[in-house]
Amino acid sequence: MSQKVAVFWPGDYRAKPNEWALPQAREATERLSQALRKLGRTPYLVDGFLSRPDEAITKLGPIDDPMIGLFVHWTYAPHTVDGVVGKSNPLLLASNFSATWPGLVALLNTGASLESVGRQASRIWTDSTDWAADAGFMERLDEWCRTGAIAYDTSELHTPGPIPPAAQAVADAVRAGIRNRRILALMLGDTSMGMINGYFGPRMLYPLGFSEHKVDQAWLLDRGPSISQKRIDDAFRFVQDKGVTFHWGEPGVEDFTPEATKEQLRDYLAVVDLLAEFKADCLGWQYQLGLLKLRPPSDFAEGLFNSHARPEGNGGIVITSTEADQGNLVPMELMKRLLEAKGLPGAVMFHDVRWGGVHEGRFLWLLLNSGSASAYGFNHDVSTLRGVHSYRQPAGYFPVAGGTFAGISKAGPITWARSWIDATGALVMDLGAGESVELPAAVTESWRNGSTPQWPFMAADLGCRMESIMAHYMSNHIAVVYGDILAEMTALSQSLGFRVRLFHA
Repeated sequence: MSQKVAVFWPGDYRAKPNEWALPQAREATERLSQALRKLGRTPYLVDGFLSRPDEAITKLGPIDDPMIGLFVHWTYAPHTVDGVVGKSNPLLLASNFSATWPGLVALLNTGASLESVGRQASRIWTDSTDWAADAGFMERLDEWCRTGAIAYDTSELHTPGPIPPAAQAVADAVRAGIRNRRILALMLGDTSMGMINGYFGPRMLYPLGFSEHKVDQAWLLDRGPSISQKRIDDAFRFVQDKGVTFHWGEPGVEDFTPEATKEQLRDYLAVVDLLAEFKADCLGWQYQLGLLKLRPPSDFAEGLFNSHARPEGNGGIVITSTEADQGNLVPMELMKRLLEAKGLPGAVMFHDVRWGGVHEGRFLWLLLNSGSASAYGFNHDVSTLRGVHSYRQPAGYFPVAGGTFAGISKAGPITWARSWIDATGALVMDLGAGESVELPAAVTESWRNGSTPQWPFMAADLGCRMESIMAHYMSNHIAVVYGDILAEMTALSQSLGFRVRLFHA
């Protein structure tokens, strides 16, 4: 392998996040460069953040040297993928391991996106302040420098064994219901922020018993003004009466007002009407970028759809996958149906794998997404929205004021899932079981304030080592439910044609 190594910075499309991340990018580059030089390599930096696909094509396309993408904040997958797809030079995705600067989130999304287009890449990460002093990191970096790839332990990845008859019966009943009436997903826009791994499309959805119907988000601009003020006011009273705590007008977020929440409810009601018009079963909502400067963020609306207690609802939830991510939408809908078939609340939480830390000798993941989670996770009561807090989404990312749908997740056993596309074009379902853990209040506040405190929070043991997730998990997104439906989800996924991977120690 060449002694020269190109280091590049995948970036956000938006200028402000790149500006915020610049000090971290420079610091991480120096740490990585020191580590490479210690191994006898000669690193050089590709100029500037890659903030658009054309920049990746222009700047990375001509490079034949080994390349390392350095992730220190949220980035878009095409800002790497479009510049390296079709090439075979060694590629390494490197990230810090930080809650505040979540490069690992972008690494997981980009790694999954590269896999879905058949582009080989390795992964490496560290939480050390001196990367060259991290022995494990250096061993892996040396392996990549010598061989062009890193081999990871696969001992916690398993193929399914026999399914218990009772679980098989539940799965068969759900499968029969899908055969009787295929699932229709209303896709409000396309996948957001270049999530290449999150779009399956009709050719993959049809064999699973799903269909999609795309509606441009611009329809909200057309439909919204026709929503009556009475419906908005009724919905506003509903969420207040059901117990949502709104953090309007707090210092620094004075533009977050009751009127901002009402505008979010206007969009919610417009989508209620679209779901009814097309008789759709579930929803994928793009929400970011397309209407970013025109409408408030959709997180509050998405949280309501994922909750049993919601305005103009029927007591049930409408599975809603933020960022129009079909890789989460499919397992979320399947998990909801399995839960309901067992007589359990069909609530599913949508989260990011944001960060993780050790608490009392146990590694716990901080699962944290901007708002597309169910109120059930915060209260375990299908009749209320108590425990839900709505904070203003950070203005640097969301210029139009609007609130999140946040809370602290309750403790309990969980099942988790994610579907993805492998390098052969086949669909895979990753599954695991674990536990949502209640942390001491001081630890919870420390973890929240070290990440994004406006977002829903879950501290989770995913039932396997941290390294199994970092090395093998194929997304930054994860679907989580309370209760044990692992066997049922395994059986249903296999019957639909997924290759199933089970993560456990």
